[in-house]
Amino acid sequence: MQDKYSLAKCEQYGRRLAARLCDQHFASQPDASLDGPAILKFTPVRQLNLLVMRQLLQQWQSETARLRSPYFDFEAPAVQAALTQFMNVLSRHMRLDRVAFEPLLARAAADTLLIVADPIGTFERLLLGNTTQPTSAQLRDNLRYFDIDKDFFTGFIDSLPPSPELTPEFLHHRFELYHAANYKAHQPMQRLVATLSSLLPLTEADLREDGPVSAASAPATIVEKPTAPAPPASAPVVPTPPPMPVSPPPAPVSEPVIAPVAEPAPAIPTFVEPKPTVTPQPTQEPTDAIPLHEKLKASQPAAAPLAETLRAGTASFTERSAPKVETLREAISINQRFSFINELFNGENMEYHAAIQHLDSLPTAEEARTYVTSDLASRYGWNNNRKEEHVNKLLKLIERKFA
Repeated sequence: MQDKYSLAKCEQYGRRLAARLCDQHFASQPDASLDGPAILKFTPVRQLNLLVMRQLLQQWQSETARLRSPYFDFEAPAVQAALTQFMNVLSRHMRLDRVAFEPLLARAAADTLLIVADPIGTFERLLLGNTTQPTSAQLRDNLRYFDIDKDFFTGFIDSLPPSPELTPEFLHHRFELYHAANYKAHQPMQRLVATLSSLLPLTEADLREDGPVSAASAPATIVEKPTAPAPPASAPVVPTPPPMPVSPPPAPVSEPVIAPVAEPAPAIPTFVEPKPTVTPQPTQEPTDAIPLHEKLKASQPAAAPLAETLRAGTASFTERSAPKVETLREAISINQRFSFINELFNGENMEYHAAIQHLDSLPTAEEARTYVTSDLASRYGWNNNRKEEHVNKLLKLIERKFA
């Protein structure tokens, strides 16, 4: 960042922007809540929406990883299938009120500014995270949530050696060298400021360490008038001439300055995706607590594995023994739908829905596969390795529909 921009000012603007947008949305419906599709189109700035969704998926992953107990065999195939079904159903029922949503939006707005203002810090927080054994595939998967400067970060990942033995220290040092050599390839801050300013007024000078800031963001300062001390009770009263009135000096006029507010940012948990095979914990006698399997009992049809929507990887257990689905529209979870829209349909929500609706109307699996591999592939340019994994996931869903 070269000490050019203030992280505190970026975060303060993020809080003000989140408050402004939430005031506009929730003013007429204070008890309203947002689901997944509403979050993805909450603001006209796509980067803000993507970073909100990233925080939600990280929270989902963290809670899934914590769902373990020494009293039950969570690696049993039946338990894994029930858990997958439960989490898939839950992922399609997001519900955020203003209290839960506004801090996520504030963090997303600050991170959006920091992508340009602090690219090195952005690489460490949003791409590298706390991973102890990072891989190029993991970095590329985290890049799904980038819309600003995506080509800049993609260029760094493409420059990495093919060796799988990458360390955080090596990546940090290499990114610093890459950033120093390619700094001018960044998106200019002026362009991002102009975009955000349409939502809440902002100038580039407002974000500089030594620059002026908007008066609306400066806290009001209250100056108390000094009072004269009361005379001692035992002192004799001596008549003296009344003092000449002294007018207090006028308060100096200066540009308001934002004081950094020590407000904790929303915690972004690090996800450790549960692996399909782990050594089972020793079984013990259950306690008087409510059996966990009663809480996880599934009551709706099985859906596509949500792990497919979180990161690219090998086929999970559910993919190898996935049940038949009735329609693609119902089988695709909100997270997988987001992945398909972003990676296969260039972010066009309506084109995605039109394609899925047409696939559901086709009578045979062969016609559906031909529509995907010929019509859609040529229309959206899916004939490259980076699109292949998402196309394969869609084809597997089609196989399950016509099984």
